[in-house]
Amino acid sequence: MSEPRSAPTVGQVVLGRRLMDLRERAGLKREEAARILRVAPATVRRMEMAEVALKIPYVHMLLKAYGVPDDEAEAFVQLAEEANRPGWWQRFHDILPSWFSMYVSLEGAATLIRSYEPHFVPGLLQTEDYARGVLKSGAVGQTSPEDIERHVALRMRRQELLTRPDAPRFWAVMDETALRRPVGGPEVMRAQIDKLLEAMELPNVTLQIAQFSSGPHPGTYGPFVLFRFAMPELPDMVYSEYLTGAVYLDARPEVATHLEVMDRMAAQAATAHRTKKILRDLRKEL
Repeated sequence: MSEPRSAPTVGQVVLGRRLMDLRERAGLKREEAARILRVAPATVRRMEMAEVALKIPYVHMLLKAYGVPDDEAEAFVQLAEEANRPGWWQRFHDILPSWFSMYVSLEGAATLIRSYEPHFVPGLLQTEDYARGVLKSGAVGQTSPEDIERHVALRMRRQELLTRPDAPRFWAVMDETALRRPVGGPEVMRAQIDKLLEAMELPNVTLQIAQFSSGPHPGTYGPFVLFRFAMPELPDMVYSEYLTGAVYLDARPEVATHLEVMDRMAAQAATAHRTKKILRDLRKEL
């Protein structure tokens, strides 16, 4: 039986979907693929759904049964071996919840990340001191000082994706509440605003503030993140977090609703140019 792990990598999700597509093109049902492997049909389903790691001998057998040419099969196996390798974030497995491990994998593979944050500065734009203040508040539960520092290190490591050569576009709408709520004192907040202004100079980063004066908007139910990928096997996905976990949505109607809400919020929020002035004015108040 394939070995389970805490959360799939994006590579495993993509290859699982490709395996399912190849099986269907070959005209085989899961039960028939399972007989080839001499396993239960549930094992084939779990491989296709990326619920387990891709066991390479099984991949070889399935690709042969599906009539995949040798050169294409070899390339597929190489991708499977790469996908099975632990992501960099798994070095933080001791403090990283399994439901958030998938998020970090998606974040690293996305070409577009759109975020709505009503409570805090988005994690990808936080300073170390601001992140430390948020984490000490108990936002991730009761943690030791050592665990908090590990969480801060993970958050800072994630931020590297914004300046890498193939950086995704990051577009965030943040409520004014997030900046009015003091975290760590005036010095920390001033430094945080400076970091936001600095990040907005990056060509791939857009930040908008939803001001109190603009009234209610359709995103007031809670924070969420929308991911878009270059890989055709991966549909747009929405991540929504709650106190003890998160949900990942990829059904078209649900994603379309979140996208519409995000667009409406972006149209109602201050423009990126106006947001810079708001940030500078808020800094003067501190």
